[in-house]
Amino acid sequence: MTLRIGTRRSALATTQTGHVADALRAAGHDVEIVEITTEGDVTSAPLSLLGGTGVFASALRHALRDGRVDVAVHSLKDLPTAPEQGLTIAAIPPRVDPRDSLVARDGLTLGELPEGSVVGTGSPRRRAQLAALGLGLDFRDIRGNVGRRLDMVGREVDAVVLAAAGLTRLGMTDVVTEHLDPIQMLPAPGQGALAVECREDDEATIAALAPLDDPDTRAAVTAERALLARLEAGCAAPVGALAEVVDDVDGAVISMRAVVASFDGEHDLRRSLTGPAHEADRIGRELAEIFLADGAGDIADVGPTTPSSTDHPTSSTESAQ
Repeated sequence: MTLRIGTRRSALATTQTGHVADALRAAGHDVEIVEITTEGDVTSAPLSLLGGTGVFASALRHALRDGRVDVAVHSLKDLPTAPEQGLTIAAIPPRVDPRDSLVARDGLTLGELPEGSVVGTGSPRRRAQLAALGLGLDFRDIRGNVGRRLDMVGREVDAVVLAAAGLTRLGMTDVVTEHLDPIQMLPAPGQGALAVECREDDEATIAALAPLDDPDTRAAVTAERALLARLEAGCAAPVGALAEVVDDVDGAVISMRAVVASFDGEHDLRRSLTGPAHEADRIGRELAEIFLADGAGDIADVGPTTPSSTDHPTSSTESAQ
C-alpha cells in the first residue's frame, strides 16, 4: 500500500512533509507526496478576515475526506482546537525549537534595535508581547512565506519575528540574530510541533503513523491547546503558551506558562501551573480558568464558555511562520 501524503505547496510545508515521508519510508512504507492548494495560499488578505488558520487546514482535510490523500501534515498551530469529525491526529512527532526568533538588519538583537525601529509581524501575540517590553518599537502588519518576510529586512522593515522551528526545518538558522527567550516572548500554542492527520476509520494508516508519535510532545501541546480551547481565544487575541514535560520524583510532570495580553501591550497576565503529564488536558483547562478568574476577558478577546466547532486558535495570523 502506498501512503499518499497531502501538503501545502510552500517550501516550509513541503519540507515538513518530507520529514514525515522520510520517517515512513525508513519504516518500510511506500510514500507519495500530493500537493494541495489552500485558500490561504492564494490570497493576500489578512487571515483573520478569512476565518483564521482553518483556511490552511481545510483544503487538506477535504482531500483526506474525499480519498485523494491518506495523510495530511499540518503545522499544529494552524489547526483549530475543536476535534474534526471523521479525522484523527494519529501522530505528533518530536517538537522542534518552539521559540520565536528575531531576524534584524545589521545583526542587531532585540535590545539593540533603536527606538522607532519597525518590526514586521502579522501576529497579534508577537506584537503585544514586544510592545509590552517598552522598547519604543513600531510595527508593520506583514504576510508572506518565510523567504518573502526575510527579504523585507533592511528594505521595508528593520526586523521580522519568525518561528525558530520553521527556520530550523528550512536550514536557515544562520539568519537569526536572536532567539527570543520565552520569558520575553511566549510562543503560540503548538508552535514547533507537527500534526499528522488521517481518517479515523483508516486503521492501517493509523498503525503506520503510530511510531512517529512522541508522547512528551503530545502531552505538552495537549495542555497548550486545552488552554486555548477553554479561553475561546479569537483569531486576534494575543495568547501565548508553552508547556514542557520534565522528570520529577513522582514521575513526569508538565510545567506550563502562558500569557494573555492586550493588543497594544499595555496590559498582560502571565500565569503558570504544574501537574502530572498524564493530566495534560486538565492542566491546560485549569490554567485557563485561572486566567478567566483573574480578568483575562477584560484585556483580550477571550470568552468564558466552552468553544464551538468553529473556533480557531489564536495563532491564526502566524501561519507562514
